[in-house]
Order: sequence, then structure tokens, then C-alpha cells
Amino acid sequence: MKTKNQLAIAPWIFTIGFFVLWELACRVFNISSFILPAPSTILFAVWEYRTQLTYHAFHTLWMTLAGFGLAVVFGLLLGMVLGSSRLINAGSYPLLVGFNSIPKVAVVPILVFWFGVGWVPPVLTAFLISFFPIVVNVATGIATVEPEMEDVLRALGASKKDIVFKVGVPRAMPYFFGSLKVAITLAYVGSVIGEQNASNVGIGNLLTRASAAFEVPLVWASLLVLAVLGVIMYAITAYAERSMTGWAQRSQMAA
Repeated sequence: MKTKNQLAIAPWIFTIGFFVLWELACRVFNISSFILPAPSTILFAVWEYRTQLTYHAFHTLWMTLAGFGLAVVFGLLLGMVLGSSRLINAGSYPLLVGFNSIPKVAVVPILVFWFGVGWVPPVLTAFLISFFPIVVNVATGIATVEPEMEDVLRALGASKKDIVFKVGVPRAMPYFFGSLKVAITLAYVGSVIGEQNASNVGIGNLLTRASAAFEVPLVWASLLVLAVLGVIMYAITAYAERSMTGWAQRSQMAA
């Protein structure tokens, strides 16, 4: 119980301590707000621009969730195909790795050519940047089914489909949820990149306009809002992971 309480309050202590040190450093060293605003200045900017931030944060949130949802569906299905077929796995991995190696900021102009400026490029950028970890982890989880277990299951009359869906997919669930925690943060990166280059709304667009006008507190306030949204979505994903794959978390290592 003591360890659980410590784990529950540790994020708050570390976060508050970080911002307190940040505030002290800005005041002790008299750092200009143009270079590095103090947390108190950023919070004041959040309140001052709360209407703008709320409006743009809502658009960024739904564009991120839309891209993330596409990545989950596509990544899970493709990961199952790759994990269940060595031939398809070996043949398609070079294509996947090569495509994932392309900076997504370079893909945004192509998306603009195809779909124009609006919500589609940010959603697709969020999808493109976040689906790869899901594919790799699901495929890895399914591929870790022991050959001996497969032989026993086949001897008992199980088909390949049965092995994949009844053994491989449950085996891959810890990998899948682990990849979701990575993918949701990448989805935010993708949507912001898309908004900066191909949208008239969203935190990415607000960051671009605030930077051009040298409104430094607004820039940092926008970044803080993105960080908070990312932490909230990560926490929701982590909660879903604990609820659905708690059986896989067996480590008893102390903090």
C-alpha cells in the first residue's frame, strides 16, 4: 500500500518540483521572458489567451484522435497479417521501414496537393506518423508464439486462423498497448506538423502565427496545452492497458 501511494504522488511531486526549479532559475538568473518565460508567465498567458487556446486545442484534439484511430485500426490489422505470415513480413518490411524513414513534414505538401488545405492533411499526417509502432509491436507479439505451442495446437486440430486469433492476438496485447502509448504522442506531433503547414486552425497553426508575431508567451502557452493534452491521452491509454493487460505486468521491482 505504501508503494502504491508513493507511485500515485510521485508524478505530482516530480512535476511540481520541475516547475518550481524552472521558476527559481528564471528569477535567480533574471532570464528574459523573450528567451525563456517563467512558468508563472506562461500560466498567465494561458489564462489571457484561454479562448483562443481552447478553440484551437479542440481542433488539434479531434484531428489527433482521428489520425490515431485510423492508425490503431490499420496498424492492428496490418500487424496481424505480418505476424501471421513470414513471407508477407519479409516482403513488406523494407517498404514499411523505407516509408517510415521519410520525414513526414516532407509528405505534407503532397497531401496538400491531393486534398487541399484543411483538416485532412493533419489527420493523415497524424496517422502516417503513428501507425508504424503499432504495426511492428503487434507483428512482434504474434510472431513470438512458440513453434512448439503451434505444433501442439495443430495436433489438437487448431487451424492457422485459430492460432492467430486465439493465441497470437492475446499474446500481442501487451505489445499492442505498449505501442499505443508511443503512438498517441506521435499522433500529436503529426497533427501539429500538419496544422503548421496545411491548416487554418489548431495549435500548430496558432504556434506558427504566434512565432511570426514574436508572441513568445503565447508560443509557450500553446506548448503547455499540447503537453497537457498529451499527458491526459497517455494516461487514458495507460489506464486501458492496466485494465485489459494487467495479467502481463508481473514485475515486483521496488521503486
